[in-house]
Amino acid sequence: MEKNLEYSDLLRLIEDRSAAFCAAVASAPGLDVQVPTCPDWTLYDLVQHLGEGRRRWAATVASGPDATARSAARSEPVAPREREALLAWMAASTQELLDELREAAPDRACFTGWGASQTPHTCGGVARHQLQEIAVHTYDAQATVGAPEPLPVEIALDGVEEFLFTCNATTSPWPHKPNAIDYHTTEGRSWRLTVDGDGARAARIAGDDPEAGGVSVRCTASDTVLFMYGRVSMDGLEVDGDPELLDQLIEWVPEE
Repeated sequence: MEKNLEYSDLLRLIEDRSAAFCAAVASAPGLDVQVPTCPDWTLYDLVQHLGEGRRRWAATVASGPDATARSAARSEPVAPREREALLAWMAASTQELLDELREAAPDRACFTGWGASQTPHTCGGVARHQLQEIAVHTYDAQATVGAPEPLPVEIALDGVEEFLFTCNATTSPWPHKPNAIDYHTTEGRSWRLTVDGDGARAARIAGDDPEAGGVSVRCTASDTVLFMYGRVSMDGLEVDGDPELLDQLIEWVPEE
């Protein structure tokens, strides 16, 4: 069974994706262009969202294991409007987060906000989720300049499981008939999300598992993550079984 990314790898890849994000922003014709994958935002809005979020998460990590809520950023200057200054501000935002994560141990407790999921409430869990947020928003920035690139394979493979464990897993009862959703990546890794009266829980499975779920999705790891985050539609995926089950999962808002 393939191992998850190490903590040091997560931090390295956060830095890598942040650099790719800034490169896409630097190549744009302007900061007022609309982001096609986030149609309510301009490119400036996207940078502001990502930068402010990293500063708040840095403050949350820095607040230590006794924090009971996500902390306000210690220093949150308004995102500059001039591109060069904005890119410097964005790079500083990422560095602030990385500095705090490097200072913390991956197993140190941390407020996360994701409730009863399968992802631990630790700095390691925060780093894993932060990588995916930055990676997906890098895709958004690249799409804005007409040059979207697939998520790097190691990030995408970790991202499928991270989404299932953090965003889907819950102890809130599934309001429909018990079932299972299988995800098979062309890179050779597979997962099953089981949904029933006990909630939703995910696990890795063998790709040739004979007990197929009610629906299965087969595509690259990158497209799987981008589908999960609503960046690509179901039309571009290989779907076997009942696609309505995927619609039910997307529409489901678990009770707190």
